[in-house]
Amino acid sequence: MKNFLLIPNKQKDKELTLTGYIKGELEARGAVCHVCDEYRPYDPSPLRVPEHTECILVIGGDGTILEAAGRLVGQNIPLLGVNLGTMGFLADVDLNELPDAIEDLINDKYKLERRIMLRAEVYKQGKLVSSLHALNDFVISRQISSRVIGLSVKINGAPIERYHADGVILCTPTGSTGYNLSAGGPIINPTCKNFVLTPICPHSLATRSVVLAKGDEVILKLENIRHGQREEAAISADGREGIPMEPGDWVRIYKSEEVTPLIKMKEVSFVTILKDKLL
Repeated sequence: MKNFLLIPNKQKDKELTLTGYIKGELEARGAVCHVCDEYRPYDPSPLRVPEHTECILVIGGDGTILEAAGRLVGQNIPLLGVNLGTMGFLADVDLNELPDAIEDLINDKYKLERRIMLRAEVYKQGKLVSSLHALNDFVISRQISSRVIGLSVKINGAPIERYHADGVILCTPTGSTGYNLSAGGPIINPTCKNFVLTPICPHSLATRSVVLAKGDEVILKLENIRHGQREEAAISADGREGIPMEPGDWVRIYKSEEVTPLIKMKEVSFVTILKDKLL
């Protein structure tokens, strides 16, 4: 690789000291390196990528990588995360590993994982109003003024459940160790192609997560479960600002054709990563 783009989180690399170091090390090895000055947290607009870019280094934490992935949908350019955060499931390189990682990138010594993404289509009054992508998860959740919400669920057209809950999570294997895990959902190896439906605090003893196949389609419809009280909910992608939902609105969620290519520099098993990060 000889053409790089750096996306720094300026809240974490405030003086761009680390960004400048990485840029200098890459250029000293004959690489072309640009720095993105368009990244702002919670800005959903697509990022412009210089022509011929072969690799994008995201400098921050897992949240920065999720935001970058959302703004780079369709670019299909490999991402490498440099960890300045806390958890570091997605950010593969820690600061002490940077010199070796830079050398290996230049010499094309790495593995590539193509992580699946989910797509959500939001319908109001039967009309498509928004289409979203998520690398981690979609969350449909109650709003502050609302109590438990009602959601009817269909999988591949067949009704399976009516949830009375705080909401639901639809997550990829990449996102299975996030909110899904906190809500009691299963952990899935991030290289798998399944996705998971997990209710959030359901008012039922029998409600459990459902692991779905890559070709499955889920439709969730917001229902009014209280006479005289309007339910309020929203759907968000990877923690970004949500789209409000009203009773009668529905969402279609399925595996997207788009993927997020992630560069992996280390031969570390998923089980080892779980042990290091969660225990």
